[in-house]
Amino acid sequence: MPLPDSLHVRSTRLAYDTVAADYEDLVRDELATKPLDRAMLGAFAEVVRAAGAGPVADVGCGPGRIAAYLAGLGVDVFGVDLSPEMIAVARRTHPDLRFEVGNMTALGSADGALGGIVAWYSTVHTPPEALPDVLAEFRRVLSPGGRLLIAFKAGDERRHLDHAYGHELSLDVYWMPPERIAAVVAGAGLEVEATLVREPDERERPRQGRQAFLMARRT
Repeated sequence: MPLPDSLHVRSTRLAYDTVAADYEDLVRDELATKPLDRAMLGAFAEVVRAAGAGPVADVGCGPGRIAAYLAGLGVDVFGVDLSPEMIAVARRTHPDLRFEVGNMTALGSADGALGGIVAWYSTVHTPPEALPDVLAEFRRVLSPGGRLLIAFKAGDERRHLDHAYGHELSLDVYWMPPERIAAVVAGAGLEVEATLVREPDERERPRQGRQAFLMARRT
């Protein structure tokens, strides 16, 4: 019998079920104004295509915009998300791609089956003490040479949201120092290859701070 979901998993699922349709409208074209974000996705796409080590999972895919962007770069990609409503939006918006409901600590892929994982701001709702379990699962499903790309919020605080994307909700967001994320990634047996930290752009100020991206490889 599977273990019951933790409180943060249940609250994250409920929050994104609530905001799914409005969230897709708000973030649909966000990458168009973020060249550094696109550069990290482009580099990730290039190395996973070259390795040819298996498909890529967009873990915490939301409405599927990152999966769709990677597919446009020639990546064999599918999406996974906690929220059934987000998956429903992703399937409607990108009917040519595969999306499934799942948990990042219990992915449905076999050991070593994936050539890459993207976690695009999807670990930001995970308490720091639970991150090692997430990274251990990522390593399990990555093939040797498989890549991981994580986008996260650079800082050192927990912010609680009672309202977001036009809805009342209850959601924690964890801002993490890049060196701490790197340590958790390395502790899971992945080799950090690159870290990028950028300042918030005009749309992100003043509510948002620095944004960070880390790419690692399973050796």
